[in-house]
Order: sequence, then C-alpha cells, then structure tokens
Amino acid sequence: MIGTNLLERRSKPERIADQAWQHLASAVNTAGDSIRDTARSARHTSANLADDAGDLVGSAAEEARRRATRAFDALAGRSPALPWTLLIGAALVGAAIGWAAGTAARAAGSHDRAADDIEFVDVQRPDSPAETDR
Repeated sequence: MIGTNLLERRSKPERIADQAWQHLASAVNTAGDSIRDTARSARHTSANLADDAGDLVGSAAEEARRRATRAFDALAGRSPALPWTLLIGAALVGAAIGWAAGTAARAAGSHDRAADDIEFVDVQRPDSPAETDR
C-alpha cells in the first residue's frame, strides 16, 4: 500500500505538469513520425523529379544531336535522306485501301441475278397457271 498511490498523493500542479509533459512527449513523437514520413515522401518525390528531369535532358540532348547533324549535312551540301519508312507505310496503306475497294466493287457487281428473274403470278386472272380445276 505504501507505493500504490504515489501519483494520487502529488499536488494538483504536479499532476497537471505531468500530464502536460506526457502530452508534449506524445506530440513530439507523433511529430517526429510525421516529419520522418514527410522526409521520406519528399525523398521519393525528388527522386521521381530527378528521373523525369534526366529523361527530359536526355531527350533534349538527343534532339540537339539530331538537329546538329542535319545542320552539318546542310552546310556540307548534302540533301536529307528519304524517309523510307514513311514511304513504305504510305504504299502499304494505299495497297490495303485499293484491295478493300476492289473487293467491295466485285461483291457489289456479282450479286445474285437469280433474284431478279422471279416471275410473279397474278392469281386473279382466269387464265393464270395458279388457278386450279374445280
């Protein structure tokens, strides 16, 4: 019994100070965790930004190299090379469109002519072949 209620025997200002200290310590721990999380997030964000900037600088350097080569060729009097991939692609697209148009034209021209040769019989005429002997 001697050591059981030591906290209750303290004065009210001591208890309030102790509670304030506990709240402050928990706030500092929570803030420390929050600061660590924020720092970790900032590190990941900065790493992503650095990667994006590296990609941007790399593509800009590649474009600059391409333009410098073209400028050097132009100054040397060389004409630019033909865009073979574009020409081949256009030829293939043209061939596909031509094939599709030809197939559609053949299909439209060869529809079944037997449907046009149907003879309709008038059953109201007395000499109609549909009339039966009664």
